[in-house]
Amino acid sequence: MEIDDATAARHREKMVRRKAHQDAEVAAKTVEKGLLIVHTGPGKGKSTAAFGLALRMLGHGRRVGVVQFIKGVWSTGEQTALGAFGDRVAWHSMGEGFTWETQDLARDIAAASRAWAMAETLMADPTIALLVLDELNIALRYDYLPLDRVIATLAARRPDLHVVVTGRNAKPDLLAAADLVTEFALVRHPFAAGIKAQQGIEF
Repeated sequence: MEIDDATAARHREKMVRRKAHQDAEVAAKTVEKGLLIVHTGPGKGKSTAAFGLALRMLGHGRRVGVVQFIKGVWSTGEQTALGAFGDRVAWHSMGEGFTWETQDLARDIAAASRAWAMAETLMADPTIALLVLDELNIALRYDYLPLDRVIATLAARRPDLHVVVTGRNAKPDLLAAADLVTEFALVRHPFAAGIKAQQGIEF
């Protein structure tokens, strides 16, 4: 496609104005703080996105903590991959599987309480820059943990700690407390077409 001089000049002028606006907007943002990030919604990719943030943080030489509230003993690709970073990743899978598998409320509450205690330990560790609380929203949805206590603890964390909470059906009070909320929408999922969970995609 050929671009004439007049079109190129108009484009350049438009981009100069756009750059000036963007530069001014970026310069106005001066606050630096640890973020509370929530990934929720019915779509796939909530935990995947959280582990992408973990990889990014590791790329900057920082330590990462992971507490899994529902997923249990089975091996996943992300756990194996992040395990290659050695003690720069503190990984704790403390769930006992999906709630419909355990079918034991007391057991689920006890597992969630142990996982939350580990989360509190990692929040207190000054070497952890990012903490992923995988499927915490599920534990809160079923009232395995007291929501008020969880939100208060997250709010009182040290100022430089980033925390990512994943899982569908995030509680409104948690959304209100968060700095960044992303709703993952479901457009199409292969499971509905009879395609099973596959290595490297779901786990």
